[in-house]
Parts: sequence; C-alpha cells; structure tokens
Amino acid sequence: MRNAYALLGVAFIIVFGGAFVILNTAQAPTNKTEEVPTNLIKKINTTMKLSSEAFQEGSLIPAKYTCSGENINPPLSFGGLPENTKSLVLVVDDSDIPQEIKEKMGIDKFDHWTVYNIPANTVLIEAGTLAGTTGLNTRGEAQYTGPCPPSEYEPTTHRYSFRLYALPELLMFEGTPTLDVVEAAAQEIMIEKAELVGLYSKVSG
Repeated sequence: MRNAYALLGVAFIIVFGGAFVILNTAQAPTNKTEEVPTNLIKKINTTMKLSSEAFQEGSLIPAKYTCSGENINPPLSFGGLPENTKSLVLVVDDSDIPQEIKEKMGIDKFDHWTVYNIPANTVLIEAGTLAGTTGLNTRGEAQYTGPCPPSEYEPTTHRYSFRLYALPELLMFEGTPTLDVVEAAAQEIMIEKAELVGLYSKVSG
C-alpha cells in the first residue's frame, strides 16, 4: 500500500513539475527581433531642388540676367523630381515693388516669368533658353523679363522668388494665362514644390 502511495506521489511531482516548466517557457520573454527584408524597404526621395550656377540662395543675381544686362533668364537646375511627375511649372515674381507702383498699376507684385508644361525629364534650363509653354508677365508679354527694381524707391534691393512645381499632369488653358492663373492651377494638384530666392538692385548689380 505504501508503495502505491509513493508511486502516486512521484507521478504527481513529475506531472506538476512538467506543467510548471512548460508554463514558464511559454511566458518567458524573447529578445528575438524580426528583421524586415531589405528588398521590401522602399526609400522615397521627397526633396525636390531648384538651383542655379549663376547665384546662390539669398545672393545677388548677376546683372547679365536683368534689365541692366542681356535681360535673359539665368540657368536653372532641377533635382530630386518625384517619380510620378508628368510636367513642371516655373514662375518668377517680385513682391518687393514700391507701394507707389502697386497703387499706380493696381498690383501686389511684379510677375517676371511664367512657364508651364515643362517636360518632366527636364533637369536644366540653360541661360536664355526656354522649355515649355510661356504665360504672361506683368507687362503682358509671353516671355522672361529680368529684375529691374527702380533705384529711386526704397527698398532698392528686391527679392526675386523662383518657384518650381512638380505636377502629375499637364495644364490646359484657354488663351495665354497669367502667372497667378498658372500658379493657382499648379497648387491645386502639385506633388511637390521648390523655391530659390535671388536678390538684385541696380546699385549693387
């Protein structure tokens, strides 16, 4: 009889001990980290760049590209364009025009250049060249007109904003659009935007 109780006790210890080990193993923390295969990681470039070999951000635009020189557009380089870009828009304006000019002409800024439907594979617009369709500047001309700040008004140094838009489609207009019309259409569907600001004054240029 004693042997029977002894065997029963041993069996109980074995069963209880095995269950304890299994429970602890199931609850034990793991330090293993699952790694994502590198071929499933997609790196996305979201930094579009607009630059010029003629001037740096916030620096003076050479007189060659203004009304004091050849009055041709400066060279411009595009980089980091989104993969799904179908066309580009480029606009240039000056919002530092004198208050007297604003009131006289009924404008808030002077539009210098409007270009749309620039091919998506364009990475460089060379000086004095055109790529795309040209809209109107403030003078009502479908062409580039360079910086020409009046020296008799303050500030004599103006900021010229070059803005580039990457779009998923072409733009269509009836007639020749103004800068504001083109930019408004671009802003509605743009994928990404870049900006380059140059300075100019007839005194320093």
